[in-house]
Amino acid sequence: MNNLPQVHVLGLTWGHVSPDLLALPPQDVILASDVFFEPEDFEDILTTVYFLMEKNPKVQLWSTYQVRSADWSLEALLYKWDMKCVHIPLESFDADQEDIAESALPGRHTIEMLIISFAKGSPDLPP
Repeated sequence: MNNLPQVHVLGLTWGHVSPDLLALPPQDVILASDVFFEPEDFEDILTTVYFLMEKNPKVQLWSTYQVRSADWSLEALLYKWDMKCVHIPLESFDADQEDIAESALPGRHTIEMLIISFAKGSPDLPP
């Protein structure tokens, strides 16, 4: 991918440990775009991420998502799985504008970016 020799792309079923997932070497970064779509999937997502974090405790999940309900929260699940979450302001990387990445989303939407890592022993996250 992009002429980078060490980029692994793997389709996942959240909450399912497949042979491909088992064979995956330790990762540095997990990219997950808009995966926090339905609350009933949140724990499956974090379970899979936890499995990958067990292989490399310094791995980080970088995720953007569209806020769909102010009532939905990852807080209890992050605590359960001994993870922490840092909110990354979109303006910190010039993404706080309309039509971000030419998405042409109709109406007004709130997009958030999170970095999730192990709560203990994880490296400092970017400011």
